[in-house]
Order: sequence, then structure tokens, then C-alpha cells
Amino acid sequence: MSVAGKTAVVTGSNSGIGLGIAEELARAGINVVLNSFTDSEDDHALAERIAKEHGVKARYIQADMSDPDACRALIEKAGACDILVNNAGIQHVAPIDQFPVDKWNAIIAINLSSAFHTTAAALPVMRKAGWGRVINIASAHGLTASPFKSAYVAAKHGIVGLTKVTALETAQEPITANAICPGYVLTPLVEAQIPDTMKEYDMSREDVIRDVMLQRQPSKEFATVEQLGGTALYLCSDAAAQVTGTTISVDGGWTAL
Repeated sequence: MSVAGKTAVVTGSNSGIGLGIAEELARAGINVVLNSFTDSEDDHALAERIAKEHGVKARYIQADMSDPDACRALIEKAGACDILVNNAGIQHVAPIDQFPVDKWNAIIAINLSSAFHTTAAALPVMRKAGWGRVINIASAHGLTASPFKSAYVAAKHGIVGLTKVTALETAQEPITANAICPGYVLTPLVEAQIPDTMKEYDMSREDVIRDVMLQRQPSKEFATVEQLGGTALYLCSDAAAQVTGTTISVDGGWTAL
């Protein structure tokens, strides 16, 4: 069965990983709904560009993923949701005893609870359509841990658990749920961090990438948003119809250590 003409809702998709996944899905003929918490002309222009370049329908819908009602309303406003990609996320780094409570609450809300609310709203839509894919963007930190990232690691581990429960609850239906676990991905945000990191360590770009940023990534290469998009597209395919309740690591061997 071709996925062309299906509709994908991708949260947190006006830049970085989410946008890369939306682009790859659109390239395959899938209609896409972009989302973030902003509502600018640039946001809507992104959707217009994707629609024009790939010959699909593309819309941008503003929704604050820290708001449960907004998460559920996003699915309702989308009108269709054959494929749900839960990607929205934020980060904050601090020791547990110094971790701001408001940052903890925000990370849990956006990185974990939002996926629960969108999934809860999307499953009835998928069941009515007779087909569905839930793809949660977790992290290598959904399978392992690093110091000073308590909220992020807790949320990403939670996403993996939520994925498994979703898969079990839909196991006898034509709906699957899986989590993609990226390592370090070369996004505009990461790219922007490289010059400052070079100055901080007084190292070359190549050495900073290899020995600092990708210290825990054995391949010593960034994953790309195109690779993550291709992985998501595979999970939408007939070949992945019996792939459910699992994690796919795109981390250059990080979690093999």
C-alpha cells in the first residue's frame, strides 16, 4: 500500500529534526501538518514551500505542546492524522539538586506528556481510517543516561515506555507505534554551537566535533535529519507492518557501548 496521500502531523517541526522528517515524508507524497508554539509568517511560508516543492498538501498549525488541551486540539484541527510524529522537545542541563522546578515541569510536559495527549487524540482518528503509525522521537537518552540531564533522560525513557504501551494496545489493529532514538544530529541549532565550543576548548572544528561533541558517538559522525526522515518513512511502509513497540537507534553506535 502506498503512503502517498496519507496525512502526517509532526510536532515541533518548524526547524531541525521535525522539519527534516516532514520534508522526507512530503517527498514521498505524504501530506504534512507542521507545528510549533510560534505563529509567524515564516512558519506558514515553510508549509507553502513544502507543498509547492513536493506537490502535497501542507499546513502549519500553531499549538503550545506544554498545554494538554492544545495538544489534543492540534489533532482535531489537522482534520486527518494517519501518521503522528511526536517530536517536540526542549532541553535544560543542571545537577539534580540545582535543577529549576519550572524547567523540570516544562521538559516533562513538552517532551513526554504532549506525546500522550496527541496519541490519545490521534488513535480514534487512525482507528476510524483503518490504518495508523505513531512515531515517537526519543533519543539515545531514552536508552541510556548522562549526568545533568535528569528531566530530559526521564522524559525520553518515558517516551520509550509510552511507545511500548501504545503498541500493545494497538497490536491487533493495523496501527503500529515505534520510537526512533537519535544520537547527536546535525541541526542548525547544533551547527550554531560549534564556533562557541571551538573557542571554549581552543580546538579546531574537526577536533571539537570528534572529541567533544561526538565523544560518545563511536562513528564520530553526526546523524542527519534526512536519515531520521528516511527511518520514519520506513516505519510507515508495508515492510514495517510488523515492527511495533520497539526502538530504532540512529546513533552511530552510541547505545552499543
